[in-house]
Amino acid sequence: MIKILITGGAGFVGSSLADKLLKQGKYFVMLIDNLLTGDILKVPQHPNAKFIKCDVNNYHDIAAIMTSFQFDYVFHYAAVVGVKRTIENPIMVLDDLEGIKNVLSLSKNTGVKRIFFSSSSEVYGEPVELPQHEETTPLNSRLPYAVVKNVGESFCKSYQKEFGLDYTIFRFFNTYGPKQSTDFVISKFLKSALSNQPITIYGNGSQTRTFCYIEDNTNCILKILEDNLMVNDVINIGNDKNYTILQLAETITSLTGSKSKVEFLPPLKEGDMTRRQPDATKMVNILKYDLISLEEGIGRILKSEMLFLK
Repeated sequence: MIKILITGGAGFVGSSLADKLLKQGKYFVMLIDNLLTGDILKVPQHPNAKFIKCDVNNYHDIAAIMTSFQFDYVFHYAAVVGVKRTIENPIMVLDDLEGIKNVLSLSKNTGVKRIFFSSSSEVYGEPVELPQHEETTPLNSRLPYAVVKNVGESFCKSYQKEFGLDYTIFRFFNTYGPKQSTDFVISKFLKSALSNQPITIYGNGSQTRTFCYIEDNTNCILKILEDNLMVNDVINIGNDKNYTILQLAETITSLTGSKSKVEFLPPLKEGDMTRRQPDATKMVNILKYDLISLEEGIGRILKSEMLFLK
């Protein structure tokens, strides 16, 4: 079997990718996570999956696993996430640089064929052009989370140049789905709407976002892996349809039949970019289908049994 390691495997995107891989029948998937923000309930229960609690920022922790299993591919998804959490814990965020170095060094030394690195739309900062294109948009954010992702991208490129370790960089834009925790906007709004509680918005709600359903995310990544695409390249993973945060709240209250009212809070002092929109050309060309709409995606979440996990 093809052996795959997913760091951050108890998180929303990592565990959802594991679900997708395990359905193919040819992958053994090791999931590791320190459970800071991950949830053991998200980890797939499958004969070809194994979970180990591990902190990738601790070299001895991750080295024992990677040298023992000799993985073919590594998806490095482990990171401190969430706008408020990353702003309030900047040193914890910067510590993730150790995990990036550990995973790359061990991948190089244990015969990993390619590493897939989860970067972020945050690297673009406040946009100077829309949509944000992988090759032409400056990476101008100075927040610790974005800096770590930017440096991580540079590490991937440097290890390829120095040691021949192939990589693919995923710049993830807002992604949502049934396993997502309530730290993030769609699941947070849904939880409030379903209990008819106020939906709180920072600022006046005019800031725009795009929302990518998790199945589009994992379908694209599976094709990149299996068809050997985007080798030593960067790709935006996100839907390119824009919504204001106020429109998102209105859509959710409409779809749920909620009586919730919107409450406006003071704007966040930093980290809440006014606009964000990927150039999704590469992703759409790989998938060869229209991306799932926000309304359909929210409908799928409402039918799911895995709502509001940690």
